[in-house]
Amino acid sequence: MNEAFDVVDVIRTKRDRAHLSAAQIDWVVDAYTRGVVADEQMSALAMAILLNGMSRGEISRWTHAMIASGERMDFSGLSRPTADKHSTGGVGDKITLPLAPLVAVFGVAVPQLSGRGLGHTGGTLDKLESIPGWRAGLSNDEIVGQLEDVGAVICAAGAGLAPADKKLYALRDVTGTVEAIPLIASSIMSKKIAEGTGALVLDVKVGSGAFMKDAAQARELARTMVELGTDAGVRTVALLTDMSVPLGRTAGNALEVRESVEVLDGGGPADVVDLTVALAVEMLDAAGRPTGADEVRAALGDGRAMDVWRRMITAQGGDPDAELPVARHTEQVRARRDGVLGELDAYAVGVAAWRLGAGRSRKEDPVQAGAGVEIHVRPGEQVAAGQAVMTLHTDTPERFPRALEALDDAWQVAPAGTAVGQRPVVLDRIH
Repeated sequence: MNEAFDVVDVIRTKRDRAHLSAAQIDWVVDAYTRGVVADEQMSALAMAILLNGMSRGEISRWTHAMIASGERMDFSGLSRPTADKHSTGGVGDKITLPLAPLVAVFGVAVPQLSGRGLGHTGGTLDKLESIPGWRAGLSNDEIVGQLEDVGAVICAAGAGLAPADKKLYALRDVTGTVEAIPLIASSIMSKKIAEGTGALVLDVKVGSGAFMKDAAQARELARTMVELGTDAGVRTVALLTDMSVPLGRTAGNALEVRESVEVLDGGGPADVVDLTVALAVEMLDAAGRPTGADEVRAALGDGRAMDVWRRMITAQGGDPDAELPVARHTEQVRARRDGVLGELDAYAVGVAAWRLGAGRSRKEDPVQAGAGVEIHVRPGEQVAAGQAVMTLHTDTPERFPRALEALDDAWQVAPAGTAVGQRPVVLDRIH
């Protein structure tokens, strides 16, 4: 068939810092999805976008074209409004697990389509799959039914949502163009908008354990995604949150599920609770059900959020009372002297958990349910010589040396009495 454009002309347009027209964008995304535009040609265009950027109009149109490559879900028939959360990924980021049932308590449905981990950042689906019987793959009808009945679902996104993104994401990964903010933003937002949620809260991480290490870049990404959501008619807000230190006291699949259940039971680490509550307040407000933080926090302490969690896990074939997997081998990292833990680098902890078997290098790699890092002492807390700072968990003890190597310079003990600055979990709000 005759094509509307020559791909080389489209590449040259962006190479020469000119704006792509709406028609050019619609055609090139569709033609790439159909296989008319070759990988090497789309690689050249992606690199031109990384180097020369895109205007708000171009990014919005690119996102629209990605959405148009597949199906759109529709939750307008539900008896309650919908709100979703997306995190750009971090270490120990188990927030989705307590957050989805917590928001559902207040009459807002949460269609949380999640992914698997790659590299040092953990995947929500990997965590939940450590629960015996739980399944990630649901049909669209099952998703809608569970949202109406339970109010929350955490599951895998179907292959029909933004297939252009799946193809382009794999290409960016091998061509050095992952960092292009227009392509990151459109990748995330095309899936979230196609998902059909009425409101969206973005948790954009910044720090050593985040994809975005630099605050200015993280802020630009957050602003771009908020604009894309707004342009598409989705009420969107972003929180910039700290990822210089791991969230909570665990990094690993079953370990993080245990910690999430503690939060749902009214306990758990303060930073995990605080971020869960902050995001829940934002989601409820964006969905038109404004609720105060104290009232939201109370639902964690009085069992309401736990009730929804148990129903959500059961609805997807899981047993909320089952024993979670435990790694067969452990090794402790101990302090050599008394003092105060001065720092704990999130990225290094994430790499250690990954090397222990909690993460994967390639999408097809298996993960160990019980593997990961348990953190006993956080920055600012006192530690004694010989005390365990961390416990490493794995089924394959030959992994310990490389995991320990990742942690070599990740933490240090400062003299007793040293003041250790504590960063707030939420750094900024962009709307």
